[in-house]
Amino acid sequence: MAVVDVINSKAEKVSQTDLVDTIFNIPVKGSILHEVVTMQLAKRRSGSAAVKHRSDVKGSGRKLFRQKGTGRARRGDIKSPLLRGGGSTFGPDPRSYAYKVPKKVRKLALKMALSSKLQTEKLVVLDEFEIDEIKTREFVKVMGALDMKNVLIITDKENKNLELSARNVPQTKVLRVEGLNVYDILKYKNVVLLESSIKSIEGRLLE
Repeated sequence: MAVVDVINSKAEKVSQTDLVDTIFNIPVKGSILHEVVTMQLAKRRSGSAAVKHRSDVKGSGRKLFRQKGTGRARRGDIKSPLLRGGGSTFGPDPRSYAYKVPKKVRKLALKMALSSKLQTEKLVVLDEFEIDEIKTREFVKVMGALDMKNVLIITDKENKNLELSARNVPQTKVLRVEGLNVYDILKYKNVVLLESSIKSIEGRLLE
């Protein structure tokens, strides 16, 4: 097991804790991380691009003029795609870009993402992060003491004061264990684990 220092909000070492090697210290494969991140980003695409086809355009269905005898090309109703203001042909319709990656691969990628942070010394374990009231100033003060920017903070349960205090700080995100994902771990330079969240992560990834 990897042994890491546990610090407090003043960046002082208070104890040590063990991190399971099968989660926090496994070989990292970029191809697997890429596969899962691509899947996550595909699921986030809105897929709302759309055009109006001739059945969606407002207008009469009356034939503009008779089929034969005018010397002109035969013409249907005014909603024809060939006419100005008519419907579009072969345009996009709303769709979902989501696809699935096997559960085992997603879980493995999550372990690799956490391992990459530990191996590059960008993972910090904090004993607790308690803020008495919702104050961005207090949150920034703690981040200054830890000398950290661009940080993802992982908690084991709802911490309203922390979540709301960090909401307006750029390049900072507070995430609960149930929402932990590969994209956010890799997106932020530093990861701060609350000590109480380690058991929850192990429970999720060792099952």
